[in-house]
Amino acid sequence: MTTGMNFWDADVWSFVLTLALLFTAMIAANVLRRVVPFIRKALIPSSVLGGFRLLLANAIARWAFDHPLFTPGVLEILTYHGLGLGFAALALRNTPKKTDGRSRTGAFDAGVTVVNGYLLQAVLGLLVTIGLYYTIHSFYASGLLLPMGYGQGPGQAYNWGHTYEMQWGFENGTSFGLAVAAMGFVSASVGGVIYLNWLRRKGIYKGSLGEDVQETVTLSTFTGENEVPISESMDKFTIQLALVFLAYALSYLFMRGVNTLLDPAGTGAKGILGTIQGMIWGFQFLFSTVFGMLIKAVMRLLRTKGIMHREYTNNFLQNRIAGFMFDLMVVASIAAIDLSAFTDHRFVLPLSIISVAGAFGTYFYLRFVCRRVFPWYEHEAFLSLYG
Repeated sequence: MTTGMNFWDADVWSFVLTLALLFTAMIAANVLRRVVPFIRKALIPSSVLGGFRLLLANAIARWAFDHPLFTPGVLEILTYHGLGLGFAALALRNTPKKTDGRSRTGAFDAGVTVVNGYLLQAVLGLLVTIGLYYTIHSFYASGLLLPMGYGQGPGQAYNWGHTYEMQWGFENGTSFGLAVAAMGFVSASVGGVIYLNWLRRKGIYKGSLGEDVQETVTLSTFTGENEVPISESMDKFTIQLALVFLAYALSYLFMRGVNTLLDPAGTGAKGILGTIQGMIWGFQFLFSTVFGMLIKAVMRLLRTKGIMHREYTNNFLQNRIAGFMFDLMVVASIAAIDLSAFTDHRFVLPLSIISVAGAFGTYFYLRFVCRRVFPWYEHEAFLSLYG
């Protein structure tokens, strides 16, 4: 029995060609960073720059040929899954325990600082958008997307923007969330470069800014003690990918089970249950992290019992997988923005004001906090938390 599919059908190639466009945009952006000193010193990631280039190219294709370069739905799916898969890879890493007392308190202080930053961004965003709701009738809760985009990246901003659009009637909510996240990347780059140049003028920072840096690597960088060989019956990288997708599949099964409890008929839960249903699927990255940690704990238990004799997770490869997923998520999220939404002042005005408020509010909040909470590495703490 055949499916009637031909290899030359557009559906056979559309997903692969979309990936090719995303990767080509990132490579072109990386080349541009290397040949244009101003862009290189701006420290804008290639994935961000590639996303904006692809967004512009798609707008030109629509205008010139009346046909987009890709289907926005594919990019939205990549944005959604890139976040969950990236966090699963991070959860599977083996991180050494720190015994230094200062590092433990520093981690706690950093966590509190980040959470307070989210709260500040949420308050700033809501103050702006509630005010605009009574003046231009924009969506009153869109300000809550500020901490999602500026603090947690395009994956979360997409998740909640999409939820607002589907369940609460926020027109162009998906593009609003993605645009906030894109402005977050720009703000982080611009703010970080301004701060580094200020440190240079003060003589505090004497390092390079955008210049090539030579890395020193050893064998321990790529492999740990008692790990599986690089290639035997199953390639080492394949094992890492299998573990990541297993964690993600388990998180899907868990969310599907909760979804069945909330909505047994499968017609879409209403009211508060519908909100909870959206939250469950919006926090897929959290569940993939939990199941990644569970898989790691099970393998550790099996090694302790002598059932498993090798270490199957590899930090270097899991970092590379996470980096790949996040790069793909970022370039896809920016390219997925619907530029037609920018013709609506109820979209542009809230976006512009909360983006500026978020950038300045976060900048001065972290300057105030880092000087007092992290006095022994004030500048490093600011750059890492702001960026």
